[in-house]
Amino acid sequence: MKILEVDNVFAGYGKSEILHGVSIYLEKNEVITIIGPNGAGKSTLLKAVMGYISIFKGDIYWKGEKVTQLRPDEKVNRGFGYVPQLGNVFPSLTVRENLEMGGFIQSKEVIEEGIDKAFELFPILADRARKKAGTLSGGQRQMLGMARALMTDPELLMLDEPSAGLSPKVSEEVFSTIADLHSKMGRAIIIIEQDAFQSLSISDRGYVLVMGQNEFE
Repeated sequence: MKILEVDNVFAGYGKSEILHGVSIYLEKNEVITIIGPNGAGKSTLLKAVMGYISIFKGDIYWKGEKVTQLRPDEKVNRGFGYVPQLGNVFPSLTVRENLEMGGFIQSKEVIEEGIDKAFELFPILADRARKKAGTLSGGQRQMLGMARALMTDPELLMLDEPSAGLSPKVSEEVFSTIADLHSKMGRAIIIIEQDAFQSLSISDRGYVLVMGQNEFE
């Protein structure tokens, strides 16, 4: 069953078109990787799906419903989760406060349950619950970014270059965490990556974007 479908989408920033007719789909509980050179439009695609940039033509469907023009907060309410490459944590807030911010639309009780689940999934964050996020290592920040996105219990998790700026060893740990997360929670996951080998090794399928267009699947 297709949970997400991007159908012939043209999108970009202002009047500048970056995506030129991109089409992808994602099955329920499936993991896909989107790779391609810098400037291919990979991150732009996630922003278009999430509703952060203008879609000039084409449509996005969520469980068969057209959601092309919905705002990001409306998509979060429908089950979308997004971890950007940059700015995915609040450095001046503690780990726990970051998680609370991630679940701000939930009740206090649900937030507490979400934090408990996050600490079960990411024990290293539990050990650093009162530490400022800005003091965490790169890998720990990525884990916190994922944990924050999971606070709304999304059915879809979109990760924009989770290994960016990380050492090979830490990158391997992050991908192991993503694979573990998928096996335990069964979420549909889209990964944007430069490290094709690591990402494809935990994915069901992959797409290649070149110059804002599908090149291979």
